[in-house]
Amino acid sequence: MLHTLMTSPFRCDLPALLRLVAEGDDVLLLQDGVIAALEGSLALEALLNAPISVYVLQEDLDARGLAAQISSKVTVVGYTGFVKLAVSHTQQMTW
Repeated sequence: MLHTLMTSPFRCDLPALLRLVAEGDDVLLLQDGVIAALEGSLALEALLNAPISVYVLQEDLDARGLAAQISSKVTVVGYTGFVKLAVSHTQQMTW
């Protein structure tokens, strides 16, 4: 399943997202969700401890001026990568 986190991790139910992810799922951080990829954040630590892959959209990082503050443990993708993730998952959930 592809989970897309579009709101700040401070304004969503991140614990619920973490309870619902399963091994092999992907999480894509979009819009204000990119805040969850900040190096050293509790949200990032929680995501990295789950059996998932974490991606973040480059354009949203750039729009918020956060590209230099993002952890190297997440994969940065552009819109083409976003589309590939969406196509590779038949089930998707937006947070």
